[in-house]
Amino acid sequence: MPDFFCDKPHQNPRQILDRFAICSFIRNFGYSIIYFYQYAFFYMSEQHQPPTAAPTEQQKLQKEIQQLQQELAAIERKKQDFGTVLRGHISDLIIEEQELFVLYKQIKKAKKNKRLEQKKRGKNYKESTGVSVVTTTKKTALSPEEQQERKRLYREAILHVHPDKFSMSESATDLATEVASRLIEIYKTGTLESLRAYHAHIFKGNTAMVLDDTATKIKVHAKDNYWQQEKEALQKAIATAKNHQLYRVLTDYPNPLTFVDELKAYYEDRITKLKKRTRKGL
Repeated sequence: MPDFFCDKPHQNPRQILDRFAICSFIRNFGYSIIYFYQYAFFYMSEQHQPPTAAPTEQQKLQKEIQQLQQELAAIERKKQDFGTVLRGHISDLIIEEQELFVLYKQIKKAKKNKRLEQKKRGKNYKESTGVSVVTTTKKTALSPEEQQERKRLYREAILHVHPDKFSMSESATDLATEVASRLIEIYKTGTLESLRAYHAHIFKGNTAMVLDDTATKIKVHAKDNYWQQEKEALQKAIATAKNHQLYRVLTDYPNPLTFVDELKAYYEDRITKLKKRTRKGL
C-alpha cells in the first residue's frame, strides 16, 4: 500500500498537515460510530429490556405441579431407601416366615383334599356334574349418554393429537406421544370430568402442540381445569405417601432404626405361630 504522506515527496507542508488532519478526523469519527453502536447495543440489551409478562394462571399451576412432583418423588425415594435398610436387618426372618407360610398353605390344601375324599366315601355324597357359573353385571356410574360422551371426547381428541400426524418432526412427535398417552390413560382410568378437562386442555391450546386448522372448529364447552385436577391429585398422593408407616417412622421416631426391633418382634411372633401350625399339620 503506498504511503499516504510520501507518495509525492515534494508536497507543501501545509498540504501534508491538511491531509493528516482529515485522516485523523475520519479515523476518530469511525471509532465514534463503533463505540456508539456498542454502547447502544449494551444499553438496550442490559438496561432497557422490555418488561416480562406476568405468568398466567396455567403457568403458575404448572410450576406448582412440578414442585409437588418433586416432593412426591423425594418422599417415595426416602421410603424406598429406608425399606431397603430395614430388609437388610431382618432378611433372614422374612425368608423364614415366607417359607413357613408356603408350607402352611400346602398343609391346609392337603387337609381340604383329605376331607373331600372322606365325603366321597359317604353314602349321601353326590358329585357335582358341572361348574356353576355366577354371572355378575358390572356396575357403572355412567349413563349410556355419558358413556357416549366419553367415547366422543376421546375419539375427537386422539384424532388431532395422534403421533402419526406429527411424524415429520421428532420433537413434535415426542410431544404428541406424551399428550396421546395421557389422553389414553385418562380415558381408561379417569372420570368423565377429568376427560372433559383434558379435552378442553388440548383444544384450548394449552399443551404446546400446534394443531391443524380443523381443531379450531371443535366446540369446547368444559372449563380447562386440567392442571388444577392434576394439582389436587398430587396433593392427595403426597398425603397418602406421608401417611405410610415407613414415612411416619422416618418423621416421627427420634431414631428410625429402633423400628427394626419392632419388626423383629413381629416376625419372630409370626414364625412361632406358623411353626406350631405346620407342626400340627405334619
